[in-house]
Amino acid sequence: MSKLKDKKVGLALGGGAVLGAVHVGVLKALEEKNIKVEAICGTSAGAIVAALYAFGKTPQEIEKIVVEFEWKKLTSLTLSKYGVLSNGVGDIIKNNIGDKKFNESNIPLGMMATDITTGEKVILEEGSVSDAVTASSCIPGIFVPVEIGDRFLVDGGIVENVPLSCLKNKNVDFLIGVDLVPERSYKKPENVIEVLYNSFNFLVKINKESQTKEADLTIKPDLSDYNAIDMSQIKDLIKLGYQETKKIIKSL
Repeated sequence: MSKLKDKKVGLALGGGAVLGAVHVGVLKALEEKNIKVEAICGTSAGAIVAALYAFGKTPQEIEKIVVEFEWKKLTSLTLSKYGVLSNGVGDIIKNNIGDKKFNESNIPLGMMATDITTGEKVILEEGSVSDAVTASSCIPGIFVPVEIGDRFLVDGGIVENVPLSCLKNKNVDFLIGVDLVPERSYKKPENVIEVLYNSFNFLVKINKESQTKEADLTIKPDLSDYNAIDMSQIKDLIKLGYQETKKIIKSL
């Protein structure tokens, strides 16, 4: 662990909807061990946590935000031909850190999105943070894509769910990735939203194995007993992320 403390640590937080609560526990454990995160990137749920942390929110403050989070207040049915729901996740960012730009963050920050027109990977690291979070967490088919510049953007999990490539220009030399895609999911879909999400999740699983090879350390808690949409699991997921990270750090 002493060697890890001497490194410039970059943290890549993967997508996973409600499973993203794990990231809060990861940050808690890193801070408890005085391991400083020099740069942070996120995809989807990871983008939310990354943005809050990069702008100075403590893990304890982020925990309070996610525990009190009510998705129903931030989404609504839409008549758009591009998605079933509007995505108000950017409001979480605005309500907690303000309408900030990337260049105002305390530590370097980046997010992963996908250009749904071309299929290209899009690293977001300038302009509006709240717009970038919205784009990065825009699950295709469920949420209406976000237009940024000349790009039509959806969830970055399609191209890189653990966004390690976002860290390549961030002056770090030890890459930690947090992988939230479980190997198995036991919950049968109950509605069209869950069918769409599961379909998206299977695509992410296919792509993720080659992506995490670039990490110096991958935190991958056993999430097989959890699902990505049950908000009642949040406190347990934070605890799981904390315990798994402490265990891995101890092993180092």
